[in-house]
Amino acid sequence: MIPKSKVLIIAGSDSSGGAGIQADIKTVTSLGCYAMTAITAVTAQNTTGVKSIIPIKPKEILNQIEFTVKDLKPNAIKIGMLHSAKVISVVIKSLKKINTKKIVLDPVMVAKGGTKLINNAAIADIKKKLIRKILLITPNIPEAELLTGTKINSVNDMIKAGQLLINDGASNVLIKGGHLKSDQLSDVLLNRKIIKIFKSKKYKSKNTHGTGCTLSSAIATNLSCGKDLIKSCELGIKYVNEAIKTNLNFGQGKGPINHLNSITLNKKFN
Repeated sequence: MIPKSKVLIIAGSDSSGGAGIQADIKTVTSLGCYAMTAITAVTAQNTTGVKSIIPIKPKEILNQIEFTVKDLKPNAIKIGMLHSAKVISVVIKSLKKINTKKIVLDPVMVAKGGTKLINNAAIADIKKKLIRKILLITPNIPEAELLTGTKINSVNDMIKAGQLLINDGASNVLIKGGHLKSDQLSDVLLNRKIIKIFKSKKYKSKNTHGTGCTLSSAIATNLSCGKDLIKSCELGIKYVNEAIKTNLNFGQGKGPINHLNSITLNKKFN
């Protein structure tokens, strides 16, 4: 297989491999494309939680992005963990030099185990500065609550929160509904013209580590191949749901999803 496109990932590392830049690379590769990376932080974590976080210096993050794209031009960009206002500033600076409008932001703020991965100044800058520079922001419900200062208990609340983010300058918002207590999964995509609700079966599994990273990377990958936003979200959601359905059950805590669900190995490798 020859990669169909190139995707630049700007995100933090997850030593357990279930989330972060490791999940992003697996997703982009599994969907048939080529992944480049700029690592923003190194975490020590496993399925039971996060032990430590070491931030990468903003200048080195900038160097990773700019030196990579000078040689390998991305067709789309996925942005994940940005732990400080200074990091957000250098990312915005670098985006101005990269001529692509296909940018997906997953505003990673809290790990599955509850560890906060971002400071308050960074949250404010994401809201005031960064969301205006991107095509799509993909918060889950806790992240959407942090960004909007609202409480979300229903699909209608998700729509209201999305509209607040649009009013703050976001072009498109996909709020993920996995945290709602419901037998059906509802993800809401909206902009100033449309409200699209993607409904799918909700699989009962504790092994959902990395779903947000994976979804945003899958959407960015589909965009990089020329698919429109609605189709990219639809295919990304299906990919994540199939990855959850497998229920790998690795580790003692909240295990990873199966990024290989889209791959069938050639018989000669079996």
